[in-house]
Amino acid sequence: MFVPRVFSLEENKNRVLEPMDIRNFCIIAHIDHGKSTLADRFLELTKTVEQRKMQEQYLDRMDLERERGITIQMQPVRMKMASGTVLNMVDTPGHVDFSYEVSRSLAAVEGALLLVDATKGVQAQTLAHLNIAKKLKLAILPVVNKIDSPLARVDETVASLEDLLLMPREDMFFISAKQGTNVDKVLNSLEARIPAPQGDAQKPLKALVFGSTYDAFKGIIAYIRIYDGTLKAGTKIHLLGTGASGEAKEVGYFFPQMQASSELSAGEIGYVATGLKDSEAIRTGDTLTVVPLAGTQPQVAALSGFQIPKPVVFISLYPEDANDFDLLKTALGKLRLNDPALSYEVEAKEALGRGFRCGFLGILHSEIIAERIRREFDLDIIISRPSVEFRVLEYSGKGTIVRTPSDLPDPARIMETKEPWAIVEVITPLEFLSPVMQVLEQAEGVQKDMKTIGDTTLLFYETPLRGVIADLYDKLKSVSKGMASMDYEVADWKLADVVKLEILIAGRAEETLGAIVPREKAFAEGKAIAEKLKEHMPPQMFDVAIQAVVGGKVLARETIRARRRDVTAPLYGGDVTRKRKLLDRQKKGKKELKEKGQGRIVIPPSVLLKVFRSS
Repeated sequence: MFVPRVFSLEENKNRVLEPMDIRNFCIIAHIDHGKSTLADRFLELTKTVEQRKMQEQYLDRMDLERERGITIQMQPVRMKMASGTVLNMVDTPGHVDFSYEVSRSLAAVEGALLLVDATKGVQAQTLAHLNIAKKLKLAILPVVNKIDSPLARVDETVASLEDLLLMPREDMFFISAKQGTNVDKVLNSLEARIPAPQGDAQKPLKALVFGSTYDAFKGIIAYIRIYDGTLKAGTKIHLLGTGASGEAKEVGYFFPQMQASSELSAGEIGYVATGLKDSEAIRTGDTLTVVPLAGTQPQVAALSGFQIPKPVVFISLYPEDANDFDLLKTALGKLRLNDPALSYEVEAKEALGRGFRCGFLGILHSEIIAERIRREFDLDIIISRPSVEFRVLEYSGKGTIVRTPSDLPDPARIMETKEPWAIVEVITPLEFLSPVMQVLEQAEGVQKDMKTIGDTTLLFYETPLRGVIADLYDKLKSVSKGMASMDYEVADWKLADVVKLEILIAGRAEETLGAIVPREKAFAEGKAIAEKLKEHMPPQMFDVAIQAVVGGKVLARETIRARRRDVTAPLYGGDVTRKRKLLDRQKKGKKELKEKGQGRIVIPPSVLLKVFRSS
């Protein structure tokens, strides 16, 4: 029977641990397979969080995570077992756009709980993360969740895991994280089945930075895993990658709130408040050590860290108020501290002023960042249409990276254009195989391979990335009743026949809606955008023309009719000419407003998001 022991804060601070007393692990799984719920049960069993303070998705600290029911950022937490062994757990996201968070966690631990929903079986992200864990030679503990559900397919799920792990059923765990069934067995097994971290507290300090956040008083707070040595408050620290140096203002652990301690030693996971203010000073994956003596080299070599994925979706962000440019820059800098997949660079547009061209891993990733900017920094922003990166070669031999329609050279100068393609892996139950394949083929996908895992089919397709990032994930979920899942990786660049699609509103080109699209899809894309704008845009005091244009040729047009106020309402009877005069005066006023340029349309950000999701 599992009997947790509660340690006082003073004991937590002063107790010296050997690496053999520590187990570092993370939970990896697909979205909605029960990661956060299992983490909640661990916190309850170890009494890490008082029962009166406990709530669902306890480790999901952001309002956005609770509202959407997903984990966005990894969250470390330190727990203690009755034996005195310390468990350092990292809860991780499951959505494809946040896979990089999982890679950060795997780089800092020795073991992983592979959590699989018995009602849905092995999913695409499960495979992707499992492959990373295998490469890092982590101990894998397979856990089948939701066995209490009437829809559970335990035998089929076990068969898939046996194929993937070459592991017998007896070595697997069968739980209900919601009900707490068998969760104590999983917790007790961590000590026996996950190896203790290797490290020597007497060696020079060597630590991996696997995350960071910002505090106005303490500066950048780095999440670290100590491999060798000991880190105490007051130690002069140095980052091998950036070359930045500072002082450890405070060190401590995650309970899951940050609590200061006297030191961090080999094998432990914790944090260090660096006092550094520049967001470029600390990068995820860097190696932290002590400041070398003057004229000497650091005593340790850089850790290999892990590969940070390259952004594949590019969106421009502009402040609605041009005076908020510096505030937007500060916001992006602080968000990138804990989100290394976010990139940004300054750009300027005549109609919008100064803003930033930002890189993301997917549409959901961009939506989360945009919403955090609005909420956490109280900043209203204008968002452009998402796009991928294109490589353009001109007849002159000049090569150009194109991320916005305005950067696309004159067609007469272009010799060839290439776009990124991705290898897409899709897992689906056999009953949905046909509609799933249709969706992939509609996305211009080319089938490369097909495998069977248990009672599911694993498909490999090569597909243009622009189709993947748009709505492929949602379409696959729709045709498979939520059962299919996907993962993708940018693989190659191929020739593309594309054109610049411009959207004119009231005769003015709307830079946020411009796009680079395949020539054969320009009409359909333009028509769809125009229709969506007509549907969602609020009416103005005059008629507004919406036009989709390629090379000066109008491909599609819609009109938003003027919002009409009944100026004749106060009249009761009388000569009809009185009413006509009022209507003529209203019509003349609207015309003058339009001609004077006072009728320029500002598209609300909420409308832009609806258009981007639908087009």
